[in-house]
Amino acid sequence: PVSCPERKSVMSVTSAQQPVVSPVVRTRTKLAHPALLLIGIVLVALNMRACLAAISPMVGEIQRTFGLSATASGLITTVPVLFQGVGAPLTPRLTRRFGTERVVLGAVLVLGAGVLLRVLPSVAALYAGCVVIGVAIAVLNVSMPGLVKREFPDRAATMTGVYSTTMLIGATLAAGSSVPLEKVLGGGWEGSLGVWSLLALIAAVAWLPQVLRSRQEKAAVAAAPAGRQIDGIWRSPLAWQISLFMGISSLLVYILVAWMPTILADHGMDRGEAGLVFAFSNLVQVAGAFLVPLAAGRMTSQRGLAVAMAALNALGITVLLVAPVSGAWVSAAVLGVAQGGSLGLALAFIVLRTGSAAGAAQLGGMSQAVGYLVAAAGPVGAGALRQATGGWDLLLILMLVLASVAAVAGWGAGRNRTL
Repeated sequence: PVSCPERKSVMSVTSAQQPVVSPVVRTRTKLAHPALLLIGIVLVALNMRACLAAISPMVGEIQRTFGLSATASGLITTVPVLFQGVGAPLTPRLTRRFGTERVVLGAVLVLGAGVLLRVLPSVAALYAGCVVIGVAIAVLNVSMPGLVKREFPDRAATMTGVYSTTMLIGATLAAGSSVPLEKVLGGGWEGSLGVWSLLALIAAVAWLPQVLRSRQEKAAVAAAPAGRQIDGIWRSPLAWQISLFMGISSLLVYILVAWMPTILADHGMDRGEAGLVFAFSNLVQVAGAFLVPLAAGRMTSQRGLAVAMAALNALGITVLLVAPVSGAWVSAAVLGVAQGGSLGLALAFIVLRTGSAAGAAQLGGMSQAVGYLVAAAGPVGAGALRQATGGWDLLLILMLVLASVAAVAGWGAGRNRTL
């Protein structure tokens, strides 16, 4: 914050320099048009889940192509999630050194390269592409909250809802179009997955005006005070509560992403219907991801909202436990709201609990490192527990316990405090 005397001083200097900088201001205004920024954010967000969701319907074909075991096939979806956690803490350093706009552009281009690397005719290239995709998404995951905090300080929660919703829309479209694209392109799973690199290229082109604008503003940014960093963030109870809320919520999501159709099918539901139930749950997530951050932005404290999301998670899991077939559609609807809402709320916490873009990037790096490292263990751990017990009941009971832990963490994370 700038004190009144300092503000007057800055204003007088600015007024004295206006005749010199007015041509730059005119160009900068064109590049800084809100529509350009919004289009760029939306197209970048579309990429942040699409390439992950697109591969899920293709795992069986990839397994047959390379002769992979079930465990090795599971790593195709686990590795990107794991490296989202590994890459997240590195991002704040990159944004401080190169600027958020350049880092976002670079991450989108790297993401597109990872998508192409993943479809090369080699098992090593397949997993290397998964690593590259995971790191690129990690950079975007951490960069976007700080960018939103800086560009939309008064509407940060609303814009968080916009881009979190766009991420889920991208995932839903990608999952639903993978098989049709394979048929249309006639190139097997490689063509269907490789086409998503074009979406990354389109997003990169749409993001170029923001990079050009950031270059023009470089002198002004250098003269202005830097965003305030958060000292000792890894020792902050509030930061850990936010990280745990995000981590446990993500863990519950990834367990059900990996196993919900199988849970339903093992209880006697037709596999085709189980797939429709799962798709419906993903569709409902879009509503939760949009509406919950909007509500969060209108509240001084989000404690009740966080507990409500955890309670809805618990309710959906309970229905899945006691009536997996007859209550499947109800469970899918409740879990869709809970999972989409929890994602949107966790991202909103990053901008609501920090006072600067730099602080949001720091908290985003910590919370998403913890969150995705925890979430990466979910699908593998759930499968191991199923194999050890021969059923799904113990896993679902454990998920209920985790939902209660998320409620406690969310109660702390929702306090009206700023790091």
